[in-house]
Amino acid sequence: MNHYQTLHAHTDTGIHTIVLNRPAKRNALNPQMMEELTHALETAGKSPACGVIILTGAGSAFCAGLDLDHLETLNARTTAEHRTDSERVANLLMTLYHTPKPTIAAVNGAAIAGGMGIATICDFTLSVPEAKFGYTEVRIGFVPAIVSAFLRGQVGDKRCRDLLMTGRLMNAEEAEAWGLLTRVIPEQDLMREARTLAHSLLRNSPAAVQATKRLLSEHANHHLLEEIESAIRANTEARTTEDFKEGIRSFLEKRPPQWPSQRELEKV
Repeated sequence: MNHYQTLHAHTDTGIHTIVLNRPAKRNALNPQMMEELTHALETAGKSPACGVIILTGAGSAFCAGLDLDHLETLNARTTAEHRTDSERVANLLMTLYHTPKPTIAAVNGAAIAGGMGIATICDFTLSVPEAKFGYTEVRIGFVPAIVSAFLRGQVGDKRCRDLLMTGRLMNAEEAEAWGLLTRVIPEQDLMREARTLAHSLLRNSPAAVQATKRLLSEHANHHLLEEIESAIRANTEARTTEDFKEGIRSFLEKRPPQWPSQRELEKV
């Protein structure tokens, strides 16, 4: 049995449940959680005792994106360190995407930025009506590069631009209409419905389900690998810009940002 500090993980009747467990931080992602979640997914994917993986969050949020404490350290990083951090995010999302077992996200609250990526990359995404979704990176001068590689294939180019360039939040009803959610379910029924779906998947041929998932992944894989590498470069470069540094400072200081790139435009 693996013991994680940022997750709870257990297997019961073929269903492996992973709970993001930093409720005081709204299950925000820090390097430790990303590495533990990647390890938990890899382990479950290889385990013969696991037939289906359910991902959910402890407390009131599913996952609020990057941890503020981690954000605060980013302005002092080198380019090489930014590259390593970007690769960590990409590795987590690619591991989730390629996990051979079916995955179900039971979204119990807000799923923002990388949290939305985790929720919607799963094969099935169930959500409570109150959940909010969005890629808010541009609000802090960042580029949502890695998630864009997955999102464009899910919703198309125009809607991808809408979400990523505005940084707006959407409710569960709109996310379902866009095809990002499988179903919206009342909070009291969320985990029961997730397990019901998991048991229905377990009744199918494991070999056939996994082969089907692998086939669907392979159709997109040659494009995805190129896009992920391009996204890692864009992500790394974005973290070194003055707008990103100002975005982090203003976010932590709870004030409107004064974008350096905007001042350059005003000189023209």
